[in-house]
Amino acid sequence: MRLEGLSRQIALSMATMAFCVTVLVVVTGFTFYYVAMTYWPVQFDAPGWKMTAPEWVWLISSTVAGLALSVVMGLRLARRILVPLNSVAAGIRRVAQGDLDARAAAGDRSLREAAALADDFNALADQLQRMTKEQAFWNAAIAHELRTPVTVLRGRLQGLAEGVFTPDESQFRRLLAQVEGLARLIEDLRAISLAESGHLDLQLRETDLGSEVRAVVEVFGDALRVAGLAPVLDLDGLPARCDPVRIRQALLALLDNACRYAVPGVVRIQAGVENGRCYLRVEDEGPGIPDELAQCVFEAFRRGDDTRQQGAGGSGLGLAVVAAIAHAHGGEAVCGAGAGGGTRFELSWPEGNHRHSS
Repeated sequence: MRLEGLSRQIALSMATMAFCVTVLVVVTGFTFYYVAMTYWPVQFDAPGWKMTAPEWVWLISSTVAGLALSVVMGLRLARRILVPLNSVAAGIRRVAQGDLDARAAAGDRSLREAAALADDFNALADQLQRMTKEQAFWNAAIAHELRTPVTVLRGRLQGLAEGVFTPDESQFRRLLAQVEGLARLIEDLRAISLAESGHLDLQLRETDLGSEVRAVVEVFGDALRVAGLAPVLDLDGLPARCDPVRIRQALLALLDNACRYAVPGVVRIQAGVENGRCYLRVEDEGPGIPDELAQCVFEAFRRGDDTRQQGAGGSGLGLAVVAAIAHAHGGEAVCGAGAGGGTRFELSWPEGNHRHSS
């Protein structure tokens, strides 16, 4: 191992310490004998305290051996310390060059601080790699979701410009539907981005949650009937502190999800305050979601059944928006099995919530 950098400093420090200890022992020994001969000359033979040639050889040899041993021990210690440090430094350089697979070797675990440094770097590299993969996934997913409505809009506008389509009310309504779909997608992306950065501000106030639910169900009634769903409301009428606009947005997303994927039947909508928490529940009668998929349905662009959902027209953002709104209220969104074999989605948040209020 070359003596440079930290290893050189450690070796020099160990050698200096060994030399100082040797000098200290010799000086204190001679001082003791000098004082003893001065005050108790009877007990000491005056000529005997002077060092002979063999004693000088022994002293010098011991000092050199001590210095050599200290240098060897210093090099061993430096090697143990430098293995994780050099590994972390090399890993940082590789990550800076774009190699996100780089990881550091912790080396000797008895050096807890050095091993902890390597572990922290590895955790940071894992997080960076995960975020990079998620960003790439998001970019691809957003591009995929935007491609369909943009392609439809371009095709219809080109057809109208070339006289292929008749510019009547039905054509304009189709174009408007595509534009509204794009607007919803953009708003959903905006809500999720604001929530993840902690900037999804809420206008909290005492709200008649039941009235808000009835208004949303009335507006969404035609879509529910087309999907063969009959809404059943269970509202306690108690006031809840929330942002009514965001809660309506979350309920619309849940009802839209039910229209796309639930079997025809009853959809139960419950809202109120219970045990100091406000809640909003939407439960359908099937087909249900497997337990392993229920844990990730609130992640953006996560779809439990890609084959079925490809034709459903969903963006994969609706339930992510629901979770973002719940978290912005200081609560949570959960998915579980319903009493009738279907799926139950629930938002809940503290009754006295003051988070992100303005």
